[in-house]
Amino acid sequence: MDNPVASKNDPYASLRLPEFNYYLVIRFAIVFALTMQFTIIEWKVYQLAHDPFSLGLIGLAEVIPAVLLAPFAGHLVDKLEKRKIMLLCMVAYIILGLGLFLLTWDKAVAGISTNRVLNCIYILVFCGGIVRAFVSPSNFSLMALIVPRPLYANASTWSSSSWQIGAMAGPALGGLLIHLLGVHWAMLLVVCIFFAPLYSMIMIKPKPILYKSQGESFFEGLTKGMKFVWNTKVVLNAMALDMFAVLFGGAVALLPAFATDILHVGSLEFGFLRAAVAVGSIITMFILAYKPLVYRPGIKLLFAVFGFGLCIIVFGLSTNFYLSLLALLVSGMLDGISVIIRQTILQLKTPDDMRGRVSAVSSMFIGSSNELGAFESGSAARLMGLVPSVVFGGCVTLGVVITTYIISPAMRKLDLKA
Repeated sequence: MDNPVASKNDPYASLRLPEFNYYLVIRFAIVFALTMQFTIIEWKVYQLAHDPFSLGLIGLAEVIPAVLLAPFAGHLVDKLEKRKIMLLCMVAYIILGLGLFLLTWDKAVAGISTNRVLNCIYILVFCGGIVRAFVSPSNFSLMALIVPRPLYANASTWSSSSWQIGAMAGPALGGLLIHLLGVHWAMLLVVCIFFAPLYSMIMIKPKPILYKSQGESFFEGLTKGMKFVWNTKVVLNAMALDMFAVLFGGAVALLPAFATDILHVGSLEFGFLRAAVAVGSIITMFILAYKPLVYRPGIKLLFAVFGFGLCIIVFGLSTNFYLSLLALLVSGMLDGISVIIRQTILQLKTPDDMRGRVSAVSSMFIGSSNELGAFESGSAARLMGLVPSVVFGGCVTLGVVITTYIISPAMRKLDLKA
């Protein structure tokens, strides 16, 4: 079909844009490589330190620069050409990947103390967090410059699907490659994977810069994204819903404990539980490519997050493996609805010249909620116990949804028609 804009109800409409296909490769390959890399690093660090706390330091080392630099990164992304920033980020990831490859190769670090190797790994992970601060707003802004506005919802569905597939496949393949190739050769393969998004970025044409300073100071430009999110209640409430659902309702961080102590299953069943959420999200996203959420999307978003909270409560109370697996699968399906609607809200409601800054705010609150959610889950489990902490988190999620429904008429009346 020659004109994808004219066929916005076509589930494959955005896929008919050649540059969007390159964008999907970028979206998939980045998360695929990074999650695989994170899995390999976790394994190597635990081999070196034999301390669970060392694993927490990996996430902390990445999230600190990603959050602190987000406002500055978003401001810079809006002022510069997005494709060029992404190209530089890919080159940075390749360089950092080569450094991690050397640090995980026993022959390369022979004669260097274990503590020094660990510190160097943390430093490179920290640098990766700096790169991540620029990747998220650049990625978000680039899609809007590739896809016509009427196709934002369709493109968000395919974009989220590629991200979820990468997030599911990366850790699984990372663990398999550690077993088959060893840590350092698996890490070298990660470096090779980063060349796929680098090539795809080269195939995308440079995009115009839509930033309008309007005589604003540097500080005003820096904080404009935060002010926009605060003043645009639909965007603020969508971000808050997603953040609290992940922060309090996420049970993934506690899955090893649930599998061992509550469900009394082994590593194979744990793998199924770990993949269930991502599989559910992928199922939903492929369905929504054919059945877009056009009618009353705000209400559907609230119901999806409410259902997500109920699934977490069921998972927390369950002592049956199959019921727990089903609860996680359905929670992933409902989370897929939430992700797509939130991404579409951000794309449609954000002015073109502020996409980088608004995406940076989103990454500050949502992108970091996984790491903070894992910390919250572990702390709550220590204070309240394993099962009560998960049930409590699910109840908090329900409370947030009910509160949002009451105080946000804009969310209830939301219309995503482009």
